[in-house]
Amino acid sequence: MTANPVFVALDTPALDDARALLMQLAPHVGGVKLGLEFFCANGPAGVAAIAALGIPVFLDLKLHDIPNTVAGALHSLAGLAPAIVTVHAAGGHAMLAAARAAAPAATKVVAVTVLTSLDDEDLLAAGVGGGAATQVTRLAGVVRGAGLDGVVASPHETAALRAAWPGGLLVIPGVRPAGSDVGDQKRVMTPRDALAAGASVLVIGRPITGASDPVAAAAAIARELAA
Repeated sequence: MTANPVFVALDTPALDDARALLMQLAPHVGGVKLGLEFFCANGPAGVAAIAALGIPVFLDLKLHDIPNTVAGALHSLAGLAPAIVTVHAAGGHAMLAAARAAAPAATKVVAVTVLTSLDDEDLLAAGVGGGAATQVTRLAGVVRGAGLDGVVASPHETAALRAAWPGGLLVIPGVRPAGSDVGDQKRVMTPRDALAAGASVLVIGRPITGASDPVAAAAAIARELAA
C-alpha cells in the first residue's frame, strides 16, 4: 500500500468527471476506490482509464456467489491489476479461498464483514444475533482461515481486528472528519482515530467529493494524518 492511507471513493457514473477530479486529488490521496455505480456505468474500460493515471485502484465490487462464479469473475478482472478487490465474507470458506486463488498475486483480496450502514438492530432483523462486533470477529476468522489478505470493517471494530490479526490488511470505510455529515453510515470515526486504532486503508468519499473544495478537503485530511 501507499504511504498515504486515504483511498478516495469516486462512486460516480461519470468517467470524465471522476478522471478530472482524481487528477486534482492525486497529490493528496493514496489511491482511489471505484464501486458498483462506477463499474456498472463504465465497465472494465472505465477502470483501465482511471488506472492509467498511475494511482492505485481499489475495485470495490463485493463479489458474492458460488466459488466457481467468483473465481471466474476475478479471472476476468485480472488484466486490470487492481491493488485491492473486495468479496463478501458471508460467501464462506470455499468461495473466499477460490477468490484468493483466482486473483493476481499482487492484488490484495479483502472480504467485507458487516456493512457500515448496518447496526446491531439491523443485523438482528436479518437473523444475526450478537451484534456487529461479534459478527465481524466471527467472519474475520473465516476470512483469515481462507487465506485472504484482510477484511473491510467499520472503524468501531478496527482495534479488536488489529489485535487479533496483526498482519491483516484492514480496509476501513465509515471514516468522517470531525464535524462531517455521517450520511447513511452508522458506525463512524475520524481519520486520525481510525488510523490510531490500526487501520491500513481509510476509505473516504463524500467528505472529500461532496466538499465545496474537494482538493482542500483532501489536503486537510492528509495534513491531519501526517501531524
